[in-house]
Amino acid sequence: MGFVDATLERLFWQNIYHLHVLFLKKQADRVQQSSHTVTHTISHTAIFVPLSTHTMDFTLLLPLLLFSGIFLFFFFLNAASLFFTATFSLGINYGQIANNLPHPEAVVPLVKSIGATRVKLYDADPRVLKAFANTGVEFIVGLGNEYLARMRDPKQAQAWVKTNVQSYLPATKITCIAVGNEVLTLNDSTLSSNLLPAMESIHTALVSLNLDKQVMVTTAHNLAILDVSYPPSAGAFRRDLNQKLSCILDFHSKVGSPFLINAYPYFAYKSNPKQVSLDFVLFESGSVSVDQVSGLHYDNMFHAQIDAAYSAIEKLGYKNVCLQISETGWPSKGDADEAGATPENARKYNGNLIKMIADKKGTPMRPNLDLNIYVFALFNENQKPGPTSERNFGLFKPDGTPVYNLGFNTTGLLSANTSGSVGSSGGTTPSGSPPAGTGTSSDGYLSITADDAFNLAHVELFRFHAYEFYFTYNSDDAGITNHNRMGTFWDQKKKKARSIAFSKFQI
Repeated sequence: MGFVDATLERLFWQNIYHLHVLFLKKQADRVQQSSHTVTHTISHTAIFVPLSTHTMDFTLLLPLLLFSGIFLFFFFLNAASLFFTATFSLGINYGQIANNLPHPEAVVPLVKSIGATRVKLYDADPRVLKAFANTGVEFIVGLGNEYLARMRDPKQAQAWVKTNVQSYLPATKITCIAVGNEVLTLNDSTLSSNLLPAMESIHTALVSLNLDKQVMVTTAHNLAILDVSYPPSAGAFRRDLNQKLSCILDFHSKVGSPFLINAYPYFAYKSNPKQVSLDFVLFESGSVSVDQVSGLHYDNMFHAQIDAAYSAIEKLGYKNVCLQISETGWPSKGDADEAGATPENARKYNGNLIKMIADKKGTPMRPNLDLNIYVFALFNENQKPGPTSERNFGLFKPDGTPVYNLGFNTTGLLSANTSGSVGSSGGTTPSGSPPAGTGTSSDGYLSITADDAFNLAHVELFRFHAYEFYFTYNSDDAGITNHNRMGTFWDQKKKKARSIAFSKFQI
């Protein structure tokens, strides 16, 4: 809708301006000999406007008012959408652990249609990075856990950055590298010990390539790094992780990159549905929980989880490190023992989350901070291991149709070829080879809705009718209308309107 609304707004004011100028110029021609005139300037052109009302032909004004009103009606039908598009920015996780997903080229219009301006990958899939070139969409690319050990080698780190980041810049807007994913809670001491050195090597490689000002380095953690999470003001990290997290926070503080958290109120509800209020985790609680220490009020668990992480960071002395949410979401389907995993609960959680993002609402502890939230996930992924819920966090099915209605203006991906690739947390090798697959360019596309076509057609019909009425009402000195002279012009306008409605937008 962003393109449509921008077009409507631009053409509306353009046409109103042009009609006013035409009207005033015609009036000027009729009263140039009148002594009751005053000069006005429009677009650096002197226009004579009569002071006496009896010399003004109000029939000239009728078509302008009529079609200004008609077009305003269609314009304001889209006003809410125009405002929403201009102020709303969504982050989305694009996982690919599936064998039935559309080719990335077919995914581009889907991502744009939901207003997503930021995408997080779990690898550096060259197909995705090439497909999104010159779209303006920002990317976090992932470096998988399996590559951490070899990234300690500065030469291998630089080779990875050159192949998987530098080669796509500046066409693809890569702004961050997530080194590993939820490493510290995997109970793998070797992997944990390699995390920070890998982050440092990747950052050093960026510095050597003069890319460190445009590409940040970070890693994502889940909330299992917390030892205490309630009340939020008492939030504290696990004692066995304090040293590692302190060093990672020191790295973030020095290079200015964000500390990433994967926050899922769903898992808290799933583990204890009898004690945890469903409304509280779905952003629909009518009551609030008060932190007795800070005095802050919480009406949802998501904010409480984030502020618990803030408190833990502050306890280690890093109050100025920025915290952002790299994952959050809700599954639409689960096993019998996975309480709350339904399409309706997923719709409520993600719908209310998106409203909160649109409102740019921070947490009670940090009310003015933009959390840069990334929703998990774009698609259901049919090859993810684990319980059924793991394969059903997507907002969309592989064919691009919504799993549930969030009000996005999409009609699904049409005739999209599947990639046949199987993703992972890493996804690509250090040399940048893509996952195994047979994906080719897709001829699929996301069709623009009939409403969009209707409104854009009216842009052209407005041009046509406004000029038609103007020249019909404004006869020349011989009393012959300009209708015949403008016949070809009108035919062109009609054809253009029909072309837009019936050809370009496939309705």
